[in-house]
Amino acid sequence: MSSSPIDRVRRALAAQGLRVEITEFDRATATSQQAAEALGVPVATIVKSLVFLVGEQPVLVLASGANQVDTEKLGRAAGGTVRRADADRVKAATGFVIGGVAPVGHAQPLATYIDADLLRYDRLWAAAGSPYAVFPVAPQELVRVTGGSVVELRREA
Repeated sequence: MSSSPIDRVRRALAAQGLRVEITEFDRATATSQQAAEALGVPVATIVKSLVFLVGEQPVLVLASGANQVDTEKLGRAAGGTVRRADADRVKAATGFVIGGVAPVGHAQPLATYIDADLLRYDRLWAAAGSPYAVFPVAPQELVRVTGGSVVELRREA
């Protein structure tokens, strides 16, 4: 059985009863803007997968591509002081490189916080384990398959 990051995401989703079509691109979809342009969809429907550290514990944040995460709001939800994880910590916690971090299929279990704004859309697009691959998912399914807590995380302008 292949153990590519994309296959790991496909297996993790299938284990949750979710069969999706993973789309791979020749050009990068590593940023929300790149993914939105490649798909022809609003940037707000792109799921940004961000890893933060609460103390020394990594947590996953799934945020709308249009939003910046308010780390104070995240800290209140997660119960501690928050800082961004560096690339090595992201890879160690998730098994994915930055730009390809999927919402599922991680190297270790991660507490997950989901930006409430994502629930405003019918269909979202999330990274599929590679900076060149994405998959579509309904917001309710994203919440279900990640076991994430829906929280107001958008930084106000």
